[in-house]
Order: sequence, then C-alpha cells, then structure tokens
Amino acid sequence: MLNKLKKNYFIIISFFLILYFFTNLLSGDRGLFSYYEKKDQLSKLEKEEILLTKKIEDLTFKNSLLSDNLDLDFIEILIREKFLFGKKGEKIYIIKDEN
Repeated sequence: MLNKLKKNYFIIISFFLILYFFTNLLSGDRGLFSYYEKKDQLSKLEKEEILLTKKIEDLTFKNSLLSDNLDLDFIEILIREKFLFGKKGEKIYIIKDEN
C-alpha cells in the first residue's frame, strides 16, 4: 500500500491541488459565484444612486424656491398640502395612496 502511494505521489498531490484551485475558482471570496453576487449588488446600488440623485435634485430645486427668490405659488401649494387649507367655496378631496 505504501509503495503504491509513493509511486502515485505526484498524481495524488496534483489531484488535490487541482481540486483546491477549482473549489476556490467557484466558491472562494474571489470566485465565480461571488463575482455574480457582487455584480448584482453593484447594479442595485447604481439604481439606488440614480434614485437618490434625483431626490437630491428635487429637494435642491424646492429649497431654491423657498430661499433665493420666494415663489408664492410654491408656498401656496405647500400650505394646501400640509394644512389642507382651501379658498372659500372650494372643495378639498383627500386621495389616499395604498401602496
């Protein structure tokens, strides 16, 4: 038995090295499965970045309406939305979004 191991020593070591590298190629920290998970996570983060950039631009625009040149129409819209304030004879409808 020991003689057979000594004769096939190179083949056994080669087999385990190949098995080790193949396992790490697929499932290691830098493996193929990890690559696809990170690629998916990157695309989700890029979409979230675009969404947050649009929100920042919207808030910057609204802030400029309130600070630089006071826009009375925008203030009226804010008052109507927040305080449910209306003019005389005007009907106010509240629509609830159930998302």
